[in-house]
Amino acid sequence: MDGETTSSWPAETAGSWFVMRTRPRHERILARDLRARGVAHFLPLVRAAQVYGGYEANVEIPVFPGYLFLRGQLDDVHTAHRTERVVEVIPVPDQSQLDAELRNVHAALLADAPLVAFPYVRAGVRARVREGPFAGLHGVIEDVTRRDRIILQVLVLGHAVSLELRGSVVELIE
Repeated sequence: MDGETTSSWPAETAGSWFVMRTRPRHERILARDLRARGVAHFLPLVRAAQVYGGYEANVEIPVFPGYLFLRGQLDDVHTAHRTERVVEVIPVPDQSQLDAELRNVHAALLADAPLVAFPYVRAGVRARVREGPFAGLHGVIEDVTRRDRIILQVLVLGHAVSLELRGSVVELIE
C-alpha cells in the first residue's frame, strides 16, 4: 500500500472533512498533489488483481472510486479545486459520523482486511447486475440484510423470483 496515502490518518486539528468527487481515475493523482502541498487527506486503497494485455498484475485501487476525503479548511478545499482534478466538493453535515465511518475503513485497511466494494442499498431499490453470467438483469433489492439477493419481477404476471449472487456485482439504478 502507499503508506503515505492509506496508512496516514489526518490529525483532527487539520480541520473539517470534505468529500472530493474527482475526475475519473484522478484520485491518486489528487492525493499526490495534496501531499505535495501539505494538505491533509485520506484515500483508502486496496490491492486488486488487474489484467493488462493478458498479464495479471496486483495494483492498488481506491476503495471508493472517484472520491477522496480531504481534512482541512476552506483554503485547502480551494487548493484541491485548483488542481482541476476535482469535479465536485461535497460538504459533510455530520462530521463525527463521517469521521467514525472513515476510522472504521482505516482500521480495516491497517488489519489487511479483504475489503470489497459494495453498493449501499435499501430495500425496494431498483438494481442491475453489472457483471458475470447475469449481467444486465434488472430487479429490486429485497432486504438490506440480504444484499446478495435480487428480486426479478414480472409485473404483468404479478410474480417474482429471487436470484442469489455476490453483492459486489449489483449496482443501483437511479
